[in-house]
Amino acid sequence: QVQLVESGGGLVQPGGSLRLSCAASGSIRTPNFMGWYRQVSGKERELVARMGSSGATNYQDSVKGRFTVSRDNAKNTVYLQMNSLKQEDTAVYYCNHKDILSSRNYWGQGTQVTVSS
Repeated sequence: QVQLVESGGGLVQPGGSLRLSCAASGSIRTPNFMGWYRQVSGKERELVARMGSSGATNYQDSVKGRFTVSRDNAKNTVYLQMNSLKQEDTAVYYCNHKDILSSRNYWGQGTQVTVSS
């Protein structure tokens, strides 16, 4: 089992920045992916950005150049730096940890990000 604790999120004006953090604990193995998904009510959860334990990254096209995912493997923590936020970035953001060997996904509790003037 892997437990994920998220922090960050909140209300920000368009063009502003926010940083999300997610700390993992428990039975963490490599290789793995850690990253962020988001979900708007009535829509499917979608990948925002993720980073593998080897350093490889994946980004949703709409956030490329604005969001940066990073991780501190010593702390089992993943971050999402979100700049130039837009109203369409408003969603509940979920931290994700994927164990590659088992293909099992673990999820955080979710944190609300609201971009509004």
